[in-house]
Amino acid sequence: MIRPVPKRYAWGSYSRLQTLFADELPAQMLDDGQPLAEMWFSGHPQSPSRLEAPDGSFTTVPQAIRDHPEAMVGRRVSEQFGPELPFLFKIIAARIPLSLQVHPVDFEARAGFNAQNAQGIAMDAPERSFHDAEAKSEMVVALEPFHASVGFGTIRFMLRNLSMVGHPLASRMVEALTERTMRIGQTPEGFEQADAMMPVSSMVWPDSRRRIFRAFYTAITAPPTDDLQAQLRYASLRVSDPTSRLAFRHALAAAEAFPTDPSVLTLLMLNPVSLQEGESVFIPAGTPHAYIHGTAAEIMNNSDNVLRAGMTVKHKDIPRLLHTLNCQPGAPVDPADSQFGDMATRDGNLIVYRPHIDQFMLAYGTTGPHAQAWPVMDRVHRRYGALLRQLTLGRVNHQGRNKPRIVLCTHGMVRCSSEQESRVLSVGQAVFVPACEGWVTVESAGDESEGVAGRDGQAGRDGLVGGSFLMATTQV
Repeated sequence: MIRPVPKRYAWGSYSRLQTLFADELPAQMLDDGQPLAEMWFSGHPQSPSRLEAPDGSFTTVPQAIRDHPEAMVGRRVSEQFGPELPFLFKIIAARIPLSLQVHPVDFEARAGFNAQNAQGIAMDAPERSFHDAEAKSEMVVALEPFHASVGFGTIRFMLRNLSMVGHPLASRMVEALTERTMRIGQTPEGFEQADAMMPVSSMVWPDSRRRIFRAFYTAITAPPTDDLQAQLRYASLRVSDPTSRLAFRHALAAAEAFPTDPSVLTLLMLNPVSLQEGESVFIPAGTPHAYIHGTAAEIMNNSDNVLRAGMTVKHKDIPRLLHTLNCQPGAPVDPADSQFGDMATRDGNLIVYRPHIDQFMLAYGTTGPHAQAWPVMDRVHRRYGALLRQLTLGRVNHQGRNKPRIVLCTHGMVRCSSEQESRVLSVGQAVFVPACEGWVTVESAGDESEGVAGRDGQAGRDGLVGGSFLMATTQV
């Protein structure tokens, strides 16, 4: 068994994770009325999960991998990433919006980590931004309706939203987005400080990215203001475009949680995302984003690097965030499109999410032939039909082999079996399956020939229980 590491942050839920992990949490954490934000299944050195062996002994994930790297993570994973678990797997529950943030790209992560080490900043110091020398990309899979703002929208989208807000800061952001510069090195009047914070790479940026940078900088460096919430609420009443309405809902939720923080206006620049269960979004390093509300599975590089710009009581590192910020504008995120590129399907009740990164992938499935197909599967099959079936035929194998896997039961009860061992998991329980244990199958708890249960996790004809599960692993 693998034991999750609980993380308490102010934005966490008062009940969601406490319910899901009721059997895994100390009794005092269930009853103290404090928010619980994340549960880590982790090989990260600062927050390692414990492994419980069948004989009742304990060790940590990093120690077990150091002792037996090839058996635990496999030869290929160990050779490519070293003797460590290359991903960090979490379940998160956001009650209110959390920080506007960016994860550093490779060279910024290495430079920042080494610089803060040289400065003698302790790993657990609140002003520490870089806990690792590795970039962090991440993927979120909704376990229930989940809202986020991810990546810059088109300039037209930003202008449509900001121009409706009757506030001087919004007007200044509109000015930043509309002031064109025709020559390299030219700066519109009043934006000299913003341009001074641009990275060296901005020398080759198109003008659109420079304008986005100036508008974003204007919001995150503005002084606190008391009247944004009322202006956002008034403007939202006049919005007709569905995507803009969602962006305003996100900005209003953030303004209610952080009433004097001007950075909430940046949510009118970002693409709003509304995920239903099973839908996902991939967030590459350098992409600005903020989670608004909901419960989801999150998987990422084995890195805890976060650069924050606003909507938080934690340390903000605006200079380094600006140096890693991806200012590329883009169209609204379509979860169906992202899944078609990053996932495959089998039997209507399993989704395998494959982002373009070697360190991680994720599967989300239900057990039992009577389990109802997810709405997301219906939408994807209607959209792509036979083409999707041809592309994914024979390609999916949620069982994996010769690599580390973490299997978590999220509903009901499931049986996880390797070539060497079998274990029944109830809600909130998880197992770490080492590479040396070969194939893994996840099925209803009991003999499948006797009966199964639906997604409600109730007993089937002969007292058997079905359920849902997540499996985290690598792509190599």
